[in-house]
Formats: sequence, C-alpha cells, structure tokens
Amino acid sequence: MSRNDGKLDRLQAASGEMPPGSGHPSIDNLDAKILRHLLTRGRSPFRHVAEELNVSTTTVTSRVTKLERDHVLKGYGALVDFEKLGYELTAITEILVSKGKLLEMEREIAKLPGVCAVYDVTGEIDGIIVAKFKNREDLSRFTKGLLSMPFVDRANTHVVLTTVKEDFRIQI
Repeated sequence: MSRNDGKLDRLQAASGEMPPGSGHPSIDNLDAKILRHLLTRGRSPFRHVAEELNVSTTTVTSRVTKLERDHVLKGYGALVDFEKLGYELTAITEILVSKGKLLEMEREIAKLPGVCAVYDVTGEIDGIIVAKFKNREDLSRFTKGLLSMPFVDRANTHVVLTTVKEDFRIQI
C-alpha cells in the first residue's frame, strides 16, 4: 500500500465511509437491503427499490452511487444459463507455475475465451481456473494452450459432471 492509500483510508474512516483500520467501506443495514434487492432484481428501477424499502428514490440513488464509487458494486449483468447457449462443459483446472511468474500467467489466462474465474490459491498448486466450453475440442485446445504457456509447469483439469449449484450471489 502506498502512503497515499493509507492517507485515503484514514480520511474515509474519519468521514464515516469505512470503519477505522478496516480498509473496507462501511455497509449499513439499508445498503445491505439495497444490495440484496439488486442481486435478485437488478433491473428494477430505483423507484421500485425505494418503495419496497420504504425510503425515498433519492436515498436509493445516493446509496447506489456511493456503493459504485466504493467499488462494492462493480457492474451490472444478467444471470445466464450457459448450457442453453451451448456451453456444455465446465472445467476446473489446477495449475502449477514456475519461476515466480504466477501473477503474470494468471493475468494472461484470465484473458482466454471461456475463462470465468482465475484464483491464486494456497496449497500444493498455485492457481485454479474455472472455464466453460462448447465441446471437447474447445476444452482440449484450452488445456494444450495452457501447457504450452511459458512457466506453466503442470495443469490438472477436472471436468464437471453435474452442476448442483452455480451462483456467486451470496446472501448479504
């Protein structure tokens, strides 16, 4: 963290925007209710959110603006059933990277088509990739491409047989 980042954290903490020492914006009960609403009905006009929560539209608008500014709300999107679009395969790949190039490799992997998530993890492996593919040939090309990347020493791919739950919207 740079000196300016720490200064900004202290200023935000002093203004009530984040708890002292946390480095995270403070989220009160109303913010949590707004986030829960947006997670399940993201296309609702702010007027509807305000009516449901019994607050003014201006309050909802200002709270959402603050959540966006604090990068709590990073964007808006639709929940898509990728299988209905032909993405029949989900693969989880563990990678082992050499020579201290993990972050560089993960950034490159994150740009590849079909990649949904890239995680830098603890344990015997260095990273985990979650990706979706339309067919075995796409998965094969992806896996072989990973193995041909410089500094990727090993890739161990698991093909998902059944998706029991796939929803990154957690209860707030």
